[in-house]
Amino acid sequence: MSFDPTNPLLAERTVAVVGYGSQGRAQARNLHDSGARVVVGVREGGPSWDRVAEDGLQRATVSEATAQADLVALLVPDMEQPSVFEEQMRPNLKPGAVLLFSHGFNVHYGRLEAGPETPVVMIAPKGPGNLVRRTYEEGRGVPCLLAVHQDPKGDAHALAHAYAELIGGTRAGVIDTTFAEETETDLFGEQAVLCGGVTELITAGFETLVEAGYDPRVAFFECCHELKLIVDLIYEGGFRRMHRFVSETASYGDVSRGPRVITEETRERMREVLTAIQDGTFAEEWAAEFSAGGGQFRALQKADETHPLQDVGDRMRAGFSWNAEEDTAPSEPAATETGA
Repeated sequence: MSFDPTNPLLAERTVAVVGYGSQGRAQARNLHDSGARVVVGVREGGPSWDRVAEDGLQRATVSEATAQADLVALLVPDMEQPSVFEEQMRPNLKPGAVLLFSHGFNVHYGRLEAGPETPVVMIAPKGPGNLVRRTYEEGRGVPCLLAVHQDPKGDAHALAHAYAELIGGTRAGVIDTTFAEETETDLFGEQAVLCGGVTELITAGFETLVEAGYDPRVAFFECCHELKLIVDLIYEGGFRRMHRFVSETASYGDVSRGPRVITEETRERMREVLTAIQDGTFAEEWAAEFSAGGGQFRALQKADETHPLQDVGDRMRAGFSWNAEEDTAPSEPAATETGA
């Protein structure tokens, strides 16, 4: 995909990407490779300052990047966004400059409010930063959600769509949504299914087998390692494809026993999780925990990461021959790196 310099929405605009973590780095590099005029706003001397230059991108402080931009993508972590915006961006934001997010958390819950003259939009790639970058380099892309919160000049949707095109999103598809819908469904998916739900299900399955006397290594394979194989099949073609490629015994076990594990009680717990997201309870809890220093969060995270399943898995993965041939270090900065 190449940048079209004749596009009046894009040709003479400077895009600032504030933050150089997982999404910031991927989106900034894609924008640059599409021909956009990009400046990355990071903390001078911070962990990302040199990396931006090594990637061949223009760098500046957050204040400087904001002052020269016609569109600013605020891509630091959720809990950092309000202070970064108030202290470094708001005083330097050009009149009429577009403010873009990749997650609606702070706007939806009223933790960050731009003036009424500022267009506020969202382009949310439905995948992590390394995937946004890799698929772009492969000539593909990651689907994006598009939302408009404020549109004082009437061109916010078109500008957001143009941004999605530059990072590769239109190659896969762009779906219109709202800040509320994106935020609430994203949080629910993370908590009830993709992160919280999956990790608890894996852990419970592992513990059930080990408590029954089975070899922890075998339990690891059955409840954790093979999960990727099943998820890949579902990703490629849904439940239908998965049923085609597992045994009939596995398929029958799926449809007959799955509902015994995920019961109506489980669904009620999911509804409670969703309600806490919708009414702002979760947002208030997370903001309070972050403001208090995150001690409880780190303790819970440590307990998760030091579970016996982690140790068994580490030892098993160390013996996989293909791991010795690959660089297993993260290819992107940690998602929690503010970069500002």
